[in-house]
Amino acid sequence: MSETLELAVLPFQLPFMQSAFVVTLMIAIPMALLSCLLVLKGWSLMGDAVSHAVLPGVVIAYIAGIPLAIGAFIAGLVCALLTGFIKENSRIKEDTVLGIVFSGMFGLGLVLYVQVESSVHLDHILFGDMLGLLPSDLIETGLIALFATLFLILLRKDLLVHAFDPQHAQAIGLSVRLLHYGQLAVLSLVVVGALKAVGIILSVAMLVAPGAIAFLVTKRYGTMLVTAVAVAVSSSLGGIYLSFFIDSAPAPTIVLIMSGIFIVTFLIGQIRNRNTEASA
Repeated sequence: MSETLELAVLPFQLPFMQSAFVVTLMIAIPMALLSCLLVLKGWSLMGDAVSHAVLPGVVIAYIAGIPLAIGAFIAGLVCALLTGFIKENSRIKEDTVLGIVFSGMFGLGLVLYVQVESSVHLDHILFGDMLGLLPSDLIETGLIALFATLFLILLRKDLLVHAFDPQHAQAIGLSVRLLHYGQLAVLSLVVVGALKAVGIILSVAMLVAPGAIAFLVTKRYGTMLVTAVAVAVSSSLGGIYLSFFIDSAPAPTIVLIMSGIFIVTFLIGQIRNRNTEASA
């Protein structure tokens, strides 16, 4: 019995696992809060675009010898601002613009990456390396997560009004541009914070799944935020813990758990709807 208990708590005793738990917990909270806004606003593809667009910024930052987070943040902002500029000055729909911009920037990042001899493995950029984090990585992610979380909580009501009706938000005196570009900046920051934990590709799932799951089971925005955070945190901690015992990568395991929760939630909702229709 004692051996079973020792094995069960072993992941919490290993330093590299402790770092993985901490960094994922820190970044899961702002990503969950942001995912609610992205789902309600129909901006899920924007999260995908910014996540992919940071790659050239990471490579250029590596070449220039500056922190990778700075390059990633600038590239994410460029993607978001460029998308907005093209949309406002053309007849092309936003989803088309997003597809063109993020695929172009991601392609540029891959071309640049193969041209330089980098000590940073491409897999670590794409899928994260939460088991190989340094103390400086934890501090950087923690500061990003703190700023993003404060922004999303303190301005949650204004952001909600802007998400549903920008014209009404402007009519009641809210700074629509500040909310719009502030949200884009926070989105870029959150992607940068998640870069070393879950990587570019898998951060997309963490920016969409918690909000989508919460949207299925709640009808109030406040409850939706709490539910999304609970889903993100439990999935993240559970995914890391499970990956230790099944010898898999933590980030994909986290995403699989979130996907499983979404499928189960969707099926339960469908069953309830059919039962309600049958009894009506």
